[in-house]
Amino acid sequence: MVFSYEDFDLKHIKTHPLKTRRGKASVDAFAELYQKGSGVKTFIDSLPDILAASDFKAVVQTLLDVRRAKRGILWGLGAHVIKTGLSPVLIDLMERGFVSAIATNGAGVIHDFEIAIVGTTSEEVDKTLGVGQFGMAEETGRLLNSAINDGVAEGLGVGQAVGKFISELHPQYEHLSIAAAAHRLGIPLTVHIAVGTDVIHMHPSASGAALGEGSFKDFRYMVSNVSKLNRGVYLNCGSAVVLPEVFLKAVALIRNRGNSLERLTTVNLDFVRGYRPLTNVVVRPTAEGGHGYAITGHHELMIPLLAAALIDSES
Repeated sequence: MVFSYEDFDLKHIKTHPLKTRRGKASVDAFAELYQKGSGVKTFIDSLPDILAASDFKAVVQTLLDVRRAKRGILWGLGAHVIKTGLSPVLIDLMERGFVSAIATNGAGVIHDFEIAIVGTTSEEVDKTLGVGQFGMAEETGRLLNSAINDGVAEGLGVGQAVGKFISELHPQYEHLSIAAAAHRLGIPLTVHIAVGTDVIHMHPSASGAALGEGSFKDFRYMVSNVSKLNRGVYLNCGSAVVLPEVFLKAVALIRNRGNSLERLTTVNLDFVRGYRPLTNVVVRPTAEGGHGYAITGHHELMIPLLAAALIDSES
């Protein structure tokens, strides 16, 4: 059958009054004008109750409610979060009770260690790779591997070992170390390592046995931490692969034991939306009850904004 050119007759289409149609955007949810000097809480309240702004408000309120109820808040931190200068903000949240435990990857603890030792991190890879110097900082390789090797030999996980080492060393910038703050405050810090991905693995003092044993111990610690998130919150900040995968396995183990993660809230904070964070953090773990949020934005903007909103709203 071959069709012909034929105009569709619009004369008899059915319409309805605009007021009877339900709209997704309403003036009731529109932004309010910010008044000079009225503070961060008022600014957040003034945001429209639409899309990401509505989600951001919900995350702030959930974190406040969870802390007030003394339930768990677990932060997953990718390395980029640490090297964008957010350690003071995160340590302050730790001290204010908005952090129950922290998980990071191998690069995260390297950046934290270098900040504590010399106050700088994140080398220029393009300039150092070609001349064979990339990843070859003496103190990073020798001291950090020593901390891990000795700590694991004492029965510690990688996070515990590094936090203990920095705290005992008392370097110039110890006050900016998340690992040292975790050690001081008794907050569990777990480090989830993919062997061969971190610069310290290139040094002769690296021990595959210690890295594997310590990170596996930290995995079991993280499973225990996740198991305490009934009506709690997990925030995945800037980890595209490792932490979303580890978190999903932790959820799987907890569900395998028949334990509930009732009304779990998950949040993915990153400047891009990736498959694994959306699937393994936002969607799958909350499918049986709970709520997942994906908020896109640069860490150096969004995390301080989130912290300021919590501080200005806490009671």
